[in-house]
Amino acid sequence: MRLPLTALLLTPVLLAQGCTSTPAPPTSLERLLNSVEQRLDVAEAVALTKWDSGQPVQASEREQQVVANARTHALRFGVDGQRAAAFFTDQIEANKLLQYSALSRWHAAGSAPATPRIDLATQLRPQLDQLQKVLLSQLAELDRNPPAHCDAVLAQTIEQRETSPQRTLAVIRATAHLCSPQ
Repeated sequence: MRLPLTALLLTPVLLAQGCTSTPAPPTSLERLLNSVEQRLDVAEAVALTKWDSGQPVQASEREQQVVANARTHALRFGVDGQRAAAFFTDQIEANKLLQYSALSRWHAAGSAPATPRIDLATQLRPQLDQLQKVLLSQLAELDRNPPAHCDAVLAQTIEQRETSPQRTLAVIRATAHLCSPQ
């Protein structure tokens, strides 16, 4: 969980005054957003493999597999299959948004960064598949106890996260249907 700058600045003052309360544990929404961001973290590595191989960002067959897999596993976690499909479609679209952005930057610069590459098939996809289970579990938890005024709480929670405008937009896209369960 990321603390706002004001909380970090006030902590020494509060401790000096004898206030030793700890921040509240993350809510189910915050935990889910953390995992959504973990999934978004792989976008640049995926874009690098696509840059190197000349593959397009759009990978319809793989996207259909991811959504079908989510739908298949959803009931194990107590999530409706349609809900899981919509949620993971949003995750894919948000990830592609970041991939397109990275590729555009690299085209403008004339090259991609010289960072180590991570294999898409043997490293990135298994990581995404494992994260899918975490996301389904957290989505089920959120659905069991959604926040009152979910859209407003979601928007405020995203706004409070310390990320770039581009990353904020990707998180917004990834959570487009989060507060409207099927």
